[in-house]
Amino acid sequence: MAKRKKRTSKSSSKILTYIAWFLALIALVLSTLVAGYYYGYDAAKNDIAKKEKTEKEKRLSMLQKLEDASAKRSQTDVNERLKEVLKNNTKQYSGASHEYDEVVQVQPQQRDIKKVAIKPKLAIIIDDVSVRSHVNAIKSLNIPLTMSFLPPSSSRPNSAKLASKEKFYMVHLPMEAQNFSAEEPLTLRVSDSQKIISERIQELKKLFPRVKYINNHTGSKFTSSEVAMNRLIYVLNAHNIYFIDSRTTAKTKAPSVLKNYGLNYVARDVFLDHESDKAYIKTQIKKAIKIAKLHGTAIAIGHPHANTILALNESKKLFKDVELVYVNRLY
Repeated sequence: MAKRKKRTSKSSSKILTYIAWFLALIALVLSTLVAGYYYGYDAAKNDIAKKEKTEKEKRLSMLQKLEDASAKRSQTDVNERLKEVLKNNTKQYSGASHEYDEVVQVQPQQRDIKKVAIKPKLAIIIDDVSVRSHVNAIKSLNIPLTMSFLPPSSSRPNSAKLASKEKFYMVHLPMEAQNFSAEEPLTLRVSDSQKIISERIQELKKLFPRVKYINNHTGSKFTSSEVAMNRLIYVLNAHNIYFIDSRTTAKTKAPSVLKNYGLNYVARDVFLDHESDKAYIKTQIKKAIKIAKLHGTAIAIGHPHANTILALNESKKLFKDVELVYVNRLY
């Protein structure tokens, strides 16, 4: 009987061993399957992520192209609208301008370099404004540009009425030039007496009752005469009107005359459109911004020409480094 029990015990032990190996084999197979599943899942997941990233990049690239195309079309549309606006009333604008033949030789005023903590200020004056199309084109830019209106004349009778509708404006006062063929009516001359100059300014005050700033239209001969400038500044000072020198001559006597009256000398730094090429005007805009950064303030002068308006519109991103202001906020 004892021998039978021993054989039965050995047989049971073998069966348990086989069962253990079988279970181990099943566990190995299951582990392999699970590992394979997760490996395949991760690989598939990564593959899907890569595909989604690629698709997203494609979509973003397509959207960027569409945005660029839309912006280009929008810019073209704006330019076309501005050109259309400028077509109106152009026959009334005979191209009054500064003495360009002399302006080439006129250097910007010498100023000290200043480091300012606040954002530099740039004022852009648009001279020769005289008809509705000029006002419409300038205002369509939606940036603060100082409009300097020519006094009324037979060819532009409504300039004062147009100015009266603006919150802020200047008067672009015609003054005698050394050499200029298209002289404006009632241009102030070096030979004019104090009485004549005083009467002219009083007349302008009636036409432009809110005028606080005047700059010269042409005027290379007038501003280079100390006697003539003294007569003008005397009456302007009496009416609380400030003179801004367009600097059409390097021989201007405005600095010394203003100093005698205890007044600051304020003058333009850059002419934007001495040349009518749009690329040149954009270069001048950059120059004006650079000067503003160096000195804290700057004044640029342009005219209501189509390319000047278009160049300003296309340069709006450049103005982020300065604060565009009306000229009365500079000083």
